Amino acid sequence: MSQSTFDDDELFDEATMEMREEVEGALQEARAALPEPDSIWDVEADNTLGVLNALKGALDLGDAEEHLREAKKQFVLGQRADAFEDADDLEAEIGELEELFGDIETAHEEVSDLASTIPGVRSALEEAHEAADADEEAEDEAE
Repeated sequence: MSQSTFDDDELFDEATMEMREEVEGALQEARAALPEPDSIWDVEADNTLGVLNALKGALDLGDAEEHLREAKKQFVLGQRADAFEDADDLEAEIGELEELFGDIETAHEEVSDLASTIPGVRSALEEAHEAADADEEAEDEAE
């Protein structure tokens, strides 16, 4: 069958099926590229800062963001072209992933903030303890 025998409706149907498959494929790739659950739960480190830095690295979305972006681009294109008969499931999946990505990004930011705060807190505690020790030594010498 030559291409000239295809009518516009057949071509449109074929294109919309391909577009839906591209959205579904990109969503699947986005989910597959998410951090492994154990990578944010099981962390080996010598100290708290090491744990926080490992967690910060584990919470990196990496390629997952690009795959979700691609899914959204294809979805928006198909939606605006009124190409999908029923796109509620795709829209729901995109929304769920966006929410998960938001949670992961929030956790990443919070861990980053904590990782940058902990060294200062440690230094302040060391200084406070040194001052307390100096005060105690001064009291002992005065007696």
